[in-house]
Amino acid sequence: MPYKPKRPCAYPGCGRLAENGGQYCAEHQKVMDKRYNQYERDPASNKRYGRAWKRTRDRYIKAHPLCEKCQKQGKLTPAEEVHHILPLSKGGGNETSNLMALCKPCHARITVEMGDRWGK
Repeated sequence: MPYKPKRPCAYPGCGRLAENGGQYCAEHQKVMDKRYNQYERDPASNKRYGRAWKRTRDRYIKAHPLCEKCQKQGKLTPAEEVHHILPLSKGGGNETSNLMALCKPCHARITVEMGDRWGK
């Protein structure tokens, strides 16, 4: 299956190409993620995603290496992120039954549909 063509980075003045269908090149993606975590994300939320979460996420992704959404559609896509089915902000936890391994496009789609990060 062919990959989508790379697009120019959306960061002002950057001429690099964005990888994996993202908006920003690798360097500017880090900058935008840091900006989001500092200014837009709830400070209480940052505390929930500490070292313990990183260990849980790494264990889960190791046990579930493929995107669970893509698998349901018959596609085999490597999982890159772990999604909380019921967000922590709405009472969800880090138990295995509340987690889902996803590729970046599937995680972004679910996040937008829920209105968590980019809003509706």
